[in-house]
Amino acid sequence: MRVSNVTVRKRLVIIFLAGLVVFASFIGRLAYVQFFQGDWLYEKARDSWSRNIPYQGERGKIVDRRGIVLADNRSAPSVVIVPKQVKNPAEEARKLASVLNMREKKVYEKLTKKASTVELRPEGKKISDKKADQISEMRLPGVYIAEDYRRNYPFGRFLSHVLGFAGIDNQGLVGLEKQYDDLLKGTKGFLAFYSDARGERMPFLSDEYTPPKSGMNLQLTINAKIQAILERELNDAEVKYDPDQAMAIAVNPNTGEILGMASRPNFNPEHYQDVPTEVYNRNLPIWSTYEPGSTFKIITLSAALNEGLVNLKKDNFHDPGYIEVAGTKLHCWKRGGHGSETFLEVVQNSCNPGFVALGEKLGKKKLFSYIHAFGFGKKTGIDLQGEGKGILFKPENIGPLELATTAFGQGVSVTPIQQVMAVSAAINGGFLYEPYIAKGWIDPVTGTVIARQAPTMKRRVISGETSKKVRHALESVVAKGTGRAAYHEGWRIGGKTGTAQKAKNGRYLENNYILSFIGFAPADDPQIVVYLAIDNAKDAPQFGGQVAAPIAGDIIADSLRVMGVPKRKNGLEKERKWNDPRIVKVPDLVGLSKKDIRSSLFSGLKIEAEGNGKVVIAQSPQAGAKLEEGSTIRIYLGDKIEKED
Repeated sequence: MRVSNVTVRKRLVIIFLAGLVVFASFIGRLAYVQFFQGDWLYEKARDSWSRNIPYQGERGKIVDRRGIVLADNRSAPSVVIVPKQVKNPAEEARKLASVLNMREKKVYEKLTKKASTVELRPEGKKISDKKADQISEMRLPGVYIAEDYRRNYPFGRFLSHVLGFAGIDNQGLVGLEKQYDDLLKGTKGFLAFYSDARGERMPFLSDEYTPPKSGMNLQLTINAKIQAILERELNDAEVKYDPDQAMAIAVNPNTGEILGMASRPNFNPEHYQDVPTEVYNRNLPIWSTYEPGSTFKIITLSAALNEGLVNLKKDNFHDPGYIEVAGTKLHCWKRGGHGSETFLEVVQNSCNPGFVALGEKLGKKKLFSYIHAFGFGKKTGIDLQGEGKGILFKPENIGPLELATTAFGQGVSVTPIQQVMAVSAAINGGFLYEPYIAKGWIDPVTGTVIARQAPTMKRRVISGETSKKVRHALESVVAKGTGRAAYHEGWRIGGKTGTAQKAKNGRYLENNYILSFIGFAPADDPQIVVYLAIDNAKDAPQFGGQVAAPIAGDIIADSLRVMGVPKRKNGLEKERKWNDPRIVKVPDLVGLSKKDIRSSLFSGLKIEAEGNGKVVIAQSPQAGAKLEEGSTIRIYLGDKIEKED
């Protein structure tokens, strides 16, 4: 059948129009890709060509309150492989294995792996500069040295539980390193180059360098000098008493700032793999919970004074050596008891029956309301991980016996940090603060302080007048009571001893105690609170007053010297016992001649001389100081005494 010309023309027009539409769609799509997706597609292509050599950002430093560096970084380069650029994997594997002490087979597998970049882990991660130089000098195709860092703790075990440590990838794992990892860790940078499918570098695309950014520097509330005192005393205690554990905390009671914190056993953060996990996972001052013993009596005392239930000097108590509660005899530590005593003497003598009487005056509702108000039974909120909250009796389970034992620190479980903050509130005017250890954040480039932590006051627990009475009572404990071993002339130390029997599986252990002391100074204006505990001291008297008190007293006195706090002259005099060393007042030797010194007898004191002169021009300690008999005075000899202008 013959088709008309008109039909043919129509069909040709339709085909032409259809072709035109298809062609227009191609043109439109090409224009869309070119003008709207061009940049995106180009970047995708560049990404497929690019090979990134990482440059690790430097982790922020950790410094004490005065800027002493406690954690910083050491250069520790890492080896990165671009497998497609490797020319001779067998030869390169042999050379790399010899430097990195790796098996050749393992290196070969890395060199031939189907990936854009490969790390040689762990042998090629954070290597020494010497090894990095050796590898660089080999000029092995496809082998690169990437900038990296290893965390450095210049003082070793110093403050180890607080600082914690960072892992091989510079991530914080424990302690402050983990707590503030997001701010401490830096941002990675890259050296990007471009290569084709065969791994050959593209000459028409230049390398691009994105610099890494360092993390923020963290300044702590820690005073490194006070921390060194804590570390020294715990080291000595380990040698002398071989305890299962030991711990110490120092706090500014007026702010909640942690001035020092230490635990034993401890560890070197750079070699944390060498100790069991429980050693570095347990920061004892915030983690451990146990019966506090007599240090808890400070809470009962504060509550009774604040409620006006007792006059320490006028009210009396008779202690026959025990008190009977609900058919159970609760004994005093002193066989036969203390007899008739004022309640101030109850505090000085750490008399359990006397504190049971105070607890009964308060009643369970009031006593436990104060216990909760002082922060027990919940976490303090310190900015460290792993804090415990302790255990208190449930209200429905508190009977007369539970009330009585709680009053003298038995049957409840608390943490050391809870005790420190509660006692701080008892002696600072009545204010409970939240403890903290991060003081501020510093820009690593400019040194500018970016953020500063301010003290957080939770609530007022007791009145200022009550706090003053508590301070006086606790100073008398050190001057005249069970804490006399913590006494230091002129420093006006107050505190309380603790001897807590340890429990296991619901039963108390035999001859296994936590011996503790919590103290503060100066008593008229407290600047520091120190808690010290020795867990299971071997071959030692099992009394906190004999083991823990002298150590804590030394910590407090030395810390006050470091802080520049002057001595006081109006404190309580230490009550001397028959077996105490005799105290001698230092004479004024300045101006005396050597002949005068030799011909005079200075009762009970030794003299050491320095210098070649004939006259005493200075002495240490100064005249008027009080020393134990047998102590040494150092004199300095010269030709004449220099007069002050």
